[in-house]
Amino acid sequence: MTCSDSAVLDAPAAAPIHIERRWPKEGYTRIPNWVYTDPAIFQKEMDVFFGGRTWNYVGLECEVPETGCYKRNWIGNRPVIMVRTESGEINVLENRCAHRGAQICWKNTGQVSDFTCPYHQWNYDLDGNLQGVPFRRGAMGKGGMPRDFDPKQNGIRKLRSVNRGGSIWATFADDAPSFEDYCGPEVLAEIDHMLPGKKLKLLGYSRQLIPSNWKMYLENLKDPYHATLLHTFYITFGLWRADSKSECIPTGGGAHSVMVSHNEGKKKTEATSEMSRFRDDLELLDLETVTPRAEFNRGRVGGAWVFPAAQFGIQANSLKTRHVIPRSPTEHELVFTYYGYEDDDEEMTRLRLKHANLLGPAGFVSMDDSEMLNQVQIGVTGYPEARGIVEMGGRDTEPADYMVTEVLIRSFYDYYRNAMGL
Repeated sequence: MTCSDSAVLDAPAAAPIHIERRWPKEGYTRIPNWVYTDPAIFQKEMDVFFGGRTWNYVGLECEVPETGCYKRNWIGNRPVIMVRTESGEINVLENRCAHRGAQICWKNTGQVSDFTCPYHQWNYDLDGNLQGVPFRRGAMGKGGMPRDFDPKQNGIRKLRSVNRGGSIWATFADDAPSFEDYCGPEVLAEIDHMLPGKKLKLLGYSRQLIPSNWKMYLENLKDPYHATLLHTFYITFGLWRADSKSECIPTGGGAHSVMVSHNEGKKKTEATSEMSRFRDDLELLDLETVTPRAEFNRGRVGGAWVFPAAQFGIQANSLKTRHVIPRSPTEHELVFTYYGYEDDDEEMTRLRLKHANLLGPAGFVSMDDSEMLNQVQIGVTGYPEARGIVEMGGRDTEPADYMVTEVLIRSFYDYYRNAMGL
């Protein structure tokens, strides 16, 4: 027996590592930290929420204006392609070759006449049909695919998709409910409010990697409580405050939500005494930054979160979608897509772009969120068996007409626990 053999034989067998995950007995008012760190939980979320009976945001129709224009995107950790076909329809295809699974599209956007996998050059049309296999009949009378190989049965999978007001959604589940039933009337009303049937105009993007679990960003947009305290810009200039007229409406069994506030302007009130970041001494050199031109409901901030990963919102005159792309248990990508309407005049387009500076990686508001989410991730990673408390505003899951509440987070985790079987 060699020394090497002895070392292998004498080494004790490693005991299997398994920690049973139990949700705290208090229910949805407590969030266990391990939901933000456990790789097994993360993979189950990808399968249940993104690969399951849900509708997922893919993009805007205006992002693919001509035949062959495509956009690469992600549904959870699954790459997909949104492409306009010769008929003018928009397809959502799995971004993987039917042969060996390589991504076909590597760029975020482009225009093509067909798709060719760079690995073995299998070629597909814009509907995902396989139309070319190099050396299908072999070379010099040898090799090749079996005679009964049928290209018609081996194309790229085309997902079930829907166009709502110029927004494109897709699902992997053939038995998913209709998009309308999935969203429900409250969320649909918000989407239709921002996508009223006008032709859309793409204005631009911002994107960033945030070192935190993807659900933390979802919670952040369901959390008006933090917005009344963290964001100096929001608080001081009245864009989002605890004393603002507001609505927090959980829908879809807690999965979706609608949250809006109305701009009260810069003023000092009883509520500002508890806002340490309220700065009465701050003045804007350019008030236009927070002064919208009359459109929709003047001064309205907020929008709808469509579970699992999209939000449609309004900030001043800035119209945008936010799309969360999970990358790992501890990292997600956040993509803002800014848009307007084809019939906007030059002044309105200028305002939409200017007001977009409230958000994004270096926005007056959003940079606070990304920093805090990273700090939360560091904390929960170090203490996976600890738990968070979400009792602000009570322990119920009923709609609220005030800001100092965590009802939307409670409602979400009521849904989440049931869907995940936790």
